Amino acid sequence: MLKSIRTALSVAAVTLSLGGLATNAVADTQWQKTHPRRAQVNNRLANQNKRIHQERKEGELTKAQAAKLHREDRAIRKEERTMARTNGGHITKAEQKALNQQENQVSKQIGK
Repeated sequence: MLKSIRTALSVAAVTLSLGGLATNAVADTQWQKTHPRRAQVNNRLANQNKRIHQERKEGELTKAQAAKLHREDRAIRKEERTMARTNGGHITKAEQKALNQQENQVSKQIGK
């Protein structure tokens, strides 16, 4: 009997955990994910990612330089997500400007 109670509690705990993950996964609506300011920032990040890969492929960036640039881009992406989370799924014009300035700094390092 004690074993069946433990099993039931374990199943309940796993179910609740998975339910929490599913809720977090759908927290942003499609509109929030594709909000024009978020889309602009994220499109720039995707473009920079392609540029880093291309420069690495052409030998203009070392593996370490490319890794550093990817880390910087990931940090910007994480910051964008945090900003959006605090603003109902979108970012403000001031936040977009700040993120774009950070992206400009990374962009200048690509292909030096």
